[in-house]
Amino acid sequence: MRSLKSQAAAFLIGSALAGAAAAQAPITPATPGTVPMPPATLTATAKPEPRPTGMAAKVNGLEIPEVAVWRALRQFPQEEREAARKEILNHLIENTLIDQYLTALKIDVPAKEVDDLVAKLKEDLKKAGKDYAKELEQMMLTEAEFRTEVTAQMKWDKFLKDQATDAKLKDMFEKAPTMFDGSMVRASHVLMPAETQKEKEDAAGKLRGIKKVVDDEAAKAVAALPGNPTPLQKDEARTKKVMELFAAYAKEYSTCPSKKEGGDLSFFSRVGAMVEPFAKAAFDLKVGEMSDVVATEFGYHLILVTAKQAGKTPTFEQAKEAVRSVYAMRLRDAVIAANKPTAKIEQPATTPVNATVGGTGGK
Repeated sequence: MRSLKSQAAAFLIGSALAGAAAAQAPITPATPGTVPMPPATLTATAKPEPRPTGMAAKVNGLEIPEVAVWRALRQFPQEEREAARKEILNHLIENTLIDQYLTALKIDVPAKEVDDLVAKLKEDLKKAGKDYAKELEQMMLTEAEFRTEVTAQMKWDKFLKDQATDAKLKDMFEKAPTMFDGSMVRASHVLMPAETQKEKEDAAGKLRGIKKVVDDEAAKAVAALPGNPTPLQKDEARTKKVMELFAAYAKEYSTCPSKKEGGDLSFFSRVGAMVEPFAKAAFDLKVGEMSDVVATEFGYHLILVTAKQAGKTPTFEQAKEAVRSVYAMRLRDAVIAANKPTAKIEQPATTPVNATVGGTGGK
């Protein structure tokens, strides 16, 4: 987790990437308190776009403006925006719930701390040959909006610091040391949307059907081997057929952008890259094995592990920041779980017409 103060200049695009991270299924949504670095595609040299207007959602009476969604949404290709918008907005809603919770706890950030950070930001930008006002304009942020974002981030940092004591972090590390040993897994997946009960039933049925067909065809490939194949030859034949068919099904049925690569997500670590149910399922599999249906906030997944890289057991001090990151994600999830069910969340039936800058379209 990057420090807010040490990455002050990066915060200008933090609110945009926070939502963008959430939309890259099944990557873990950014946590309040993190400051993503800017992508090369978004710079202040580009001509500022018209600022969207309208309300994207209302959380316990507090409005989330459409422009907050657009800051993240504009990074996505047109064909991916419908799916991305939903995840971005959900992330913004959850961040609003967290900030309201911290406000109720009277987690306060003195104005001077915000002033100091903004001053540091201006200094960093000046050294980089950039202008603070132009950067804000490019990100469609007013001075007041930016300070509100900064304050929310700093409130989360204070809350996390109070909660993530060394004793708690060490306890988490000792209970799950292999979670932080640097092991890597390469996996592919087929993702299907699953919100309503019918969608869940349909997705689960289709994914289990895919798994059965792949397993059956792989068994046939093994049975068709000539002569008296060795166990290694059988395993290689099975794995080859499984990967071949799985990639074909991912390209045809998956709703994740990874479908273009046959569902391949490349290598990822146990924590910090994927949402917990997905990561746990993937790391529990052997190479060539498929999971059962795995449910996450992004939908239902069928996962296939294609490779593994062993790690090296670290000391607590070596793993401390990774442990803190996991603790922060779990703390975030706990706050949301405790507050979202009773929150009053309102969303327009469709995206406001005057908020369709760049063709964001309706929901």
